[in-house]
Amino acid sequence: MQQLTQNKFVSPTTAGTLDWARLGILVAIIVFAGASTMERLFVAFLFALGGTFLFMRILERIRYKNVIFVPLVGLMLGSVVNAVTTFFAYQYDLIQSLNSWMQGSFSLVLRGNFEILYIGIPLVIIAFIFANRFTVAGMGRDFSQSLGLNYKQIMNIGLLIVAVITAAVVVTIGSIPFLGLIIPNIVSIMRGDIYETVCHIRHCLGRSSYLYATFLAVCSSILMRFRSV
Repeated sequence: MQQLTQNKFVSPTTAGTLDWARLGILVAIIVFAGASTMERLFVAFLFALGGTFLFMRILERIRYKNVIFVPLVGLMLGSVVNAVTTFFAYQYDLIQSLNSWMQGSFSLVLRGNFEILYIGIPLVIIAFIFANRFTVAGMGRDFSQSLGLNYKQIMNIGLLIVAVITAAVVVTIGSIPFLGLIIPNIVSIMRGDIYETVCHIRHCLGRSSYLYATFLAVCSSILMRFRSV
């Protein structure tokens, strides 16, 4: 998302993707009471994808694309969606149920449930295949089209990957918002290109994935140590 929006402060959290996925889970609980985890994943994916496309459409109409202003737009959009979700959750007395889905815990990662995360494997492979195109798309619409790149198609593929992985993580684990914003910027600092808008996706994905897992494991270990004390 940072590559496609040309902004290092954009993530599924600051773009409202998580909030749309949360709304999708609520709709699945209300409308499809007996829905399976896969069905809830599909509904959350549709909402996350639609919300992310809406965010990108809003960005296209904004002329003042300051590095701070862009994520603020996403945060405002996410807050509106979150308010709507909370309102209907109160109406149907589903606040506790919805909060349990968004807790960000591995306690619900059980057999028959965590397998959904395997969806991310082919999507990461696709991201590696289209890495060069994503890198070029991060340079802007005009530059991409001048090189003969189908800018709209590449953007759709990228947003599709983001929406599916976000929905899978939210349905399975919940919301862990700080990772998507902090880790890519740490990788950029380590690579020395924190002041550059464009980086090569293929070089960043592997390092980011490894650092994601390591950072989360360290945080979980520290938390468990404090709980034991």
